[in-house]
Amino acid sequence: MLLILKTDELLKYLKILLIEDDAIEVMKFKRVLSNLGLNYTIIEANNGEEALNLLNIKDQIPNLILLDLNMPRIDGIEFLSNLKKNDKLKHIPAVVLTTSNNFKDLKKCYEIGIAGYILKPLKYEEYRTKIENLLTYWSMNELIIK
Repeated sequence: MLLILKTDELLKYLKILLIEDDAIEVMKFKRVLSNLGLNYTIIEANNGEEALNLLNIKDQIPNLILLDLNMPRIDGIEFLSNLKKNDKLKHIPAVVLTTSNNFKDLKKCYEIGIAGYILKPLKYEEYRTKIENLLTYWSMNELIIK
């Protein structure tokens, strides 16, 4: 007998904090999850300041953070610096999802301690493939859940 499992049955459930100020990018991310049949919890923040406030709420602690760099109030780099200085939060993997291919941004983010840096492609299918690979990878990891 052949047993066929859907992709999400093989992967662990993720709670993702998506820090993105562009509503179209948020909709595109959610569309990818829906098309892939992944029922992850998405916590949304429009900027780094809002995200830091959410992270102070115990039941809002995510398994994974995805963030853009270019945001109002507190940008991605300042958010990452604050995150990695916080002993209660620094264990959360943070992956930058951005259009910035500026080497200085890339270098600074890795110096701070990010888990990945992904450039958003313009074509939806390429974006979908990158997000699917990203989520598959993190769903297979043993993550700290507090």
